[in-house]
Amino acid sequence: MHKATKATLTIGDTTIELPVLTGTEGERTIDISALRKQTGMTTFDPGYVNTAACQSAITFLDGEKGILRHRGYPIEQLVKECEFVEVAYLLVHGALPDKRQREDFSSKLNRHSMLHEDMRFFFRNYPERAHPMAILSSMAISLSTFCPEVEEMDVDAQVDEAMTTLLSQLRTIAAFSYRKFEGKPFVYPDHKLRYCENLLKMMFDSPVEPYELDPVLVRAMNALLIIHADHEQNCSTSAVRLVGSSGANLFASIAAGICALWGPKHGGANQAVIEMLEGIRRDGLKVSDVVTRAKAKDNPFRLMGFGHRVYKTYDPRARIAKKLCDQVLERLGIKDPLLDIALELEQAALADDYFVERKLYPNVDFYTGIVFRAMGIPTDMFTVMFAIGRLPGWIAHWIEWMNDPYQRIGRPRQLYVGPVTQDVVPLAKR
Repeated sequence: MHKATKATLTIGDTTIELPVLTGTEGERTIDISALRKQTGMTTFDPGYVNTAACQSAITFLDGEKGILRHRGYPIEQLVKECEFVEVAYLLVHGALPDKRQREDFSSKLNRHSMLHEDMRFFFRNYPERAHPMAILSSMAISLSTFCPEVEEMDVDAQVDEAMTTLLSQLRTIAAFSYRKFEGKPFVYPDHKLRYCENLLKMMFDSPVEPYELDPVLVRAMNALLIIHADHEQNCSTSAVRLVGSSGANLFASIAAGICALWGPKHGGANQAVIEMLEGIRRDGLKVSDVVTRAKAKDNPFRLMGFGHRVYKTYDPRARIAKKLCDQVLERLGIKDPLLDIALELEQAALADDYFVERKLYPNVDFYTGIVFRAMGIPTDMFTVMFAIGRLPGWIAHWIEWMNDPYQRIGRPRQLYVGPVTQDVVPLAKR
């Protein structure tokens, strides 16, 4: 980053100069950090659409060109060449691991994979059919109470221990949440298995029908977690950074990220896509009628899985998910009518001027739900899988914030539009 030029801002009779910062990919932003001090004014930017809240070296995203890179590596190459554990290492440590580092990291994750036995009682006492995201967020913060030794370590060791615990044990918690949801006995992690193999086995193994790991499904799970691993300053990542800026520990910050991800406009969108497709099939709707409803201004219906806050072209992760759909369904011999509806919807939308002019292309949520569904994962677990994938990104951003030279507690300003000064009328006269 460097300050190449300055922008001039004139307000009435006052003119000030604001630095223009340029990132390594040529992105430019106006530094308004001294604006209020110099002018007494703030900027109004609902949803922070035009606000760069931080500097980051983790992920680069170009929404106009459909580019997504982690630490400089294109998402397409990471999915093709790496396992999820390697991408997690990349995000957190800043470089891809060599073979020894990869094995050491995997070994450390395995050593931390077992939950404290007392945590099992938490699962037993959640209500029947408790939502897995509620369990995941609750258990994430509970982990900190079972790791008191972490607080006594030096900062670097503390972060490493907390990071490894979260990456490994949240996977176990996710699997246990699924077993709780399904009313099935828990399956413990197996130290002979790799990260995604363990996740699948803990979810689907059975004493009466042992689960056979399928390399195609293991690879698909790796790819699904990788495409969710990080996505710049999205809602949940911003929540992690904001909570972390208060000095809250990593466990608390990650719990906040999980809660933010739960929303249907964020991580819950893949579940919303499946529910929409099931509704179309159930009601026997024609795709042309669905597209017409989506375009009608007075109709509350929304075409889920299309459009993105940042991408104004085809989401590169959606292309990967679409290929995964074909591979997984072919491997399992599944003919899913929802995929047929999804493909027809995509073709209809991409050929419609309404969607093209508004740059509403399929996003990552449009196909991932179909893949999860084919693998036997219920819709209520979709966002949990998203959270496991996004975890290394959240951790990387929390660590980056800790080392940020501009580190300040997050505290947005507001434009007050409420009542002006009023006098309190005594209760007897109201």
